[in-house]
Amino acid sequence: MSETALKAPGVTANSGDANRWKALVFIALAQLMVVLDATIVNIALPSAQQDLGISDGNRQWVITAYALAFGGLLLFGGRIADLWGRKRAFVTGLTGFAAASALGGAATTGAMMFGARALQGVFGALLAPAALSLLAVMFTDAKERAKAFGIYGAIAGGGGAVGLILGGFLTEYLDWRWTFFVNVPFAIVAALGAYFVIREPKGGRNRSPLDIPGVILSTLGLVALVYGFTRAASDGWGDTLTVSMFVASVVLLLAFVLVESRVKAPLLPLRVVRDRNRGGVYLSLGLAIIGMFGLFLFLTYYLQIVKGYSPVKTGFAFLPMIVGMITGSTQIGARLMTRTPARLLMGPGFLVAGIGMLLLTQMEIGSSYAALLLPAMLLLGLGMGTAFMPAMSLATTGVEPRDAGVASAMVNTSQQVGGAIGTALLNTIAASAKTSYIKDHIAGAASKPQQQLVGLQGMVHGYTTAIWFAVGILGLAALIAFTFVNAGRPGSTTVATGDGQGVEDEVPVPVVAH
Repeated sequence: MSETALKAPGVTANSGDANRWKALVFIALAQLMVVLDATIVNIALPSAQQDLGISDGNRQWVITAYALAFGGLLLFGGRIADLWGRKRAFVTGLTGFAAASALGGAATTGAMMFGARALQGVFGALLAPAALSLLAVMFTDAKERAKAFGIYGAIAGGGGAVGLILGGFLTEYLDWRWTFFVNVPFAIVAALGAYFVIREPKGGRNRSPLDIPGVILSTLGLVALVYGFTRAASDGWGDTLTVSMFVASVVLLLAFVLVESRVKAPLLPLRVVRDRNRGGVYLSLGLAIIGMFGLFLFLTYYLQIVKGYSPVKTGFAFLPMIVGMITGSTQIGARLMTRTPARLLMGPGFLVAGIGMLLLTQMEIGSSYAALLLPAMLLLGLGMGTAFMPAMSLATTGVEPRDAGVASAMVNTSQQVGGAIGTALLNTIAASAKTSYIKDHIAGAASKPQQQLVGLQGMVHGYTTAIWFAVGILGLAALIAFTFVNAGRPGSTTVATGDGQGVEDEVPVPVVAH
């Protein structure tokens, strides 16, 4: 097989585009903006709710409107990136996201806020897969790809915690509206930089006609799934509408798979997910995010309510996790990715994060930050950073250029759905354990201070109970990584031959054609 057949169209094995490292700066900036937005609004939510007169029953829509639009449209956004070209989709996504953020910051009513958040989700669903697929097609040399995905993985993993710090500062010292307005300069700089710097390799577009039935079925199916889990967190798993959403989601997604197996130009070519390595990455990443999202929520409440931290102090308390993630991504994952099979980074990474989570099961009201929370967060960050980096790279390695957007969208979809499941599942477990604890111990609390103490003890008991489940979920993610992911190091890749059989061949770049 000739060396030419192994390269992405328009890309040389070792050089790639001369501006690719400059482009990485703007792609990383855009990714940071999207990840920040997932947590920065959480800190500002109480202030925004009060200013706009949003009821307790409706406040969840500030989060849910974004999650539904983003999670439901990701596959469509990935396909549009493949059709239009990633650069055009990336710049359009950034421009729309900036406009939606400005609308959210200027909101005068709850409905205006919900609409702005939904618009952010729509443009985020176009932006996120375009950003990841640009990396996939621009960085083709194995060592360069490792460095690029190391930086991207650190931002994807640590950006949420940065959002807590930034959200705390903006809310405490300026105004909640700045948690929206701050996206505008980010987006303008990234869009201008991308427009002038990014040179997308030619020949990678998928110009097939759009699979409309696939778009409708996947969007409705994912929206039903995300909404089902979001509703379960507030209304319970037995709620009629919650159950109906889950049933509808299963039916719609099964119909989607059936349609995709039969149409000529599918929205999600099944070859993308049928590959055991990519399937293992999507599944293990989704599970890991389930544990992480629940933990962010619990630790935020624990630090602010139980320990009495201010929003800014709470944000800074997450710094060790960010340091751990950056170290794991850039110093461990990026350095070892070209020498070690992905499963030997992903599996141990998830296990190290699981050990950090295990430490947090010992959390009590009087737990020391330095003795317990600090080492736990360092281990969590280190493990997740080490695992995320090779996972994100592997998810887009070996994909045909015309499928890069959709493969990238599947990474984001697994994370988004994982986040919705994690928040709902672990929240429900924590609430149930808290209620049970208070019921068993409240009788012995005669005075009001004693009753308040039992309430706090019940809250912490609920968190630690849910964290035990998160430990098990991370263990399962590690098991899937060890058993499903069997790709060798990037320098030694299985090359598909014309008869459908694979042969081992030393190649200088990840394989991009089947």
